[in-house]
Amino acid sequence: MEKRNELISLFRAMDELPETVRFSKTLEHHEYLLDGEIKQWTGAMQAVHSPVFIKKSTSLEHPRLGAYPLMSADEALLALNAAENAYDHGKGPWPTMGVEKRIHHVEQFIIKMIEKRAEVVRLLMWEICKSLPEAEKEFDRTIDYIRDTVDALKELDRISSRFSIEQNIIAQIRRAPLGVVLCMGPYNYPLNETFTTLIPALLMGNTIVFKPPKLGVLLHYPLLEAFRDAFPKGVINTVFGKGQTVVGPMMASGKIDALAFIGSDRVADQIKRQHPKPHRLRSVLGLGAKNAAIVLEDSDLDLAVNECLLGSLSFNGQRCTAIKIIFVHQQIISLFLEKFCDKVSELKIGLPWDTGVKLTPLPEENQVQRMQAYIDDAVKNGARIQNPGGGEHYETLFFPAVLYPVNSRMSIYHEEQFGPLVPIAPFNHISEPLKYIEESDYGQQVSLFGRDPQQLSELIDPLVNQVCRVNINSQCQRGPDTFPFTGRKDSAEGTLSVSDALRVFSIRTLVAAKGNDQNKEIIRSIVQDDKSNFLSTDFIL
Repeated sequence: MEKRNELISLFRAMDELPETVRFSKTLEHHEYLLDGEIKQWTGAMQAVHSPVFIKKSTSLEHPRLGAYPLMSADEALLALNAAENAYDHGKGPWPTMGVEKRIHHVEQFIIKMIEKRAEVVRLLMWEICKSLPEAEKEFDRTIDYIRDTVDALKELDRISSRFSIEQNIIAQIRRAPLGVVLCMGPYNYPLNETFTTLIPALLMGNTIVFKPPKLGVLLHYPLLEAFRDAFPKGVINTVFGKGQTVVGPMMASGKIDALAFIGSDRVADQIKRQHPKPHRLRSVLGLGAKNAAIVLEDSDLDLAVNECLLGSLSFNGQRCTAIKIIFVHQQIISLFLEKFCDKVSELKIGLPWDTGVKLTPLPEENQVQRMQAYIDDAVKNGARIQNPGGGEHYETLFFPAVLYPVNSRMSIYHEEQFGPLVPIAPFNHISEPLKYIEESDYGQQVSLFGRDPQQLSELIDPLVNQVCRVNINSQCQRGPDTFPFTGRKDSAEGTLSVSDALRVFSIRTLVAAKGNDQNKEIIRSIVQDDKSNFLSTDFIL
């Protein structure tokens, strides 16, 4: 009850908030980007309310942040047609443009995007309740990602600028775009994870239809003018509205060449099934995960506790890379629980702009009720809440619950909770957590905590064949962005990193000719006179 009273006191009146973050004017955005122009929408709108409650005399209410267009299938198909026309079967100005010129357009976008930093960060806090440091980090990391991707493309193009000669065949091998890409990002990283697909797809010469996630829509509006001014007509087009209304018709048209989607495997399957030519559709998918941590008996407990805390509860556990179940050796479980619960109790819960806040309101509708349902099911099947105040909630605020001991009869043992719940299971033999990982539908990452090189090496070798990243004495995570990010089983399709993403949104293509004198002279003429953007030895500095 003490924790609940603390939660009740956290929501305040608007004039009690820091002046720099107050929301005094709603963003009723009727604009969308179509074929190089910002159009005005006159139809139905979807209201956007913040998960942060505001005190109004004796009651609380969700402040209205603004609204965005609820577009119909007709408008979605217009956006798709604009992207298709800009690509023009690979003949359009953007796909045939030289790499250096495409890079210049992206660099112009970076300049314009940075001008909108404060506005985007503010909306990240109000729309999805990302804390101020995390919101700033997401924006800055996105800028760094774009710059790193540009550098990676320069290096890739330098390597491709030379000719190969094999068996008297002269060839130049480069990467060419796929066509029209539909980009759909997740709500938990609506800026960063969206741009980790959108930017490399653009750089490789594809044209884009971009649909923001259901949460975190308004924060993209400040960037509409930047997209319009930085890129040629039709290269990027935005679609707003309900996914089932606007996405289905675009996929059913068969005109989408690549799908970039980050979300649940269930939704991804529904989207892919609507494409009439599945073998022509390239999919780049970041899906679910149930990453496990395994804490061995010889672990550095303080280190393991700190890393598991960060891994399981950063941004309220709303990360695909979060640690979502912890296996702890029976010999050390009591001490681990004690230390872990003490650390959880120290976490500050509050509003996104509060100094030192680590836990913020949950943005998804009915998310608090879903977390409570997991707790009820776990308790019914033998688990107990281990930390003081665990599971206490008020409106959208939810204090984390540490559940122990969890077992296979509980939903949270198998399902991705995507929220501030930490299930912990004891084990006596390493075969128990290994079996869990082997039988899981997911295969993204695992964290191992221990000191014995021999024991760790014996775990590493089988685990790299079950997941795509094994973290030693550290939390599961995506970065650095130069590392490959993918998953096995139902966790992913395709690989993302600053270099892998460029490859996944393109295909190797070559121009080849027999090495006779006539062909050599033709190639020499094309290259020396800069007649082709593809067949070229230009070197980007």
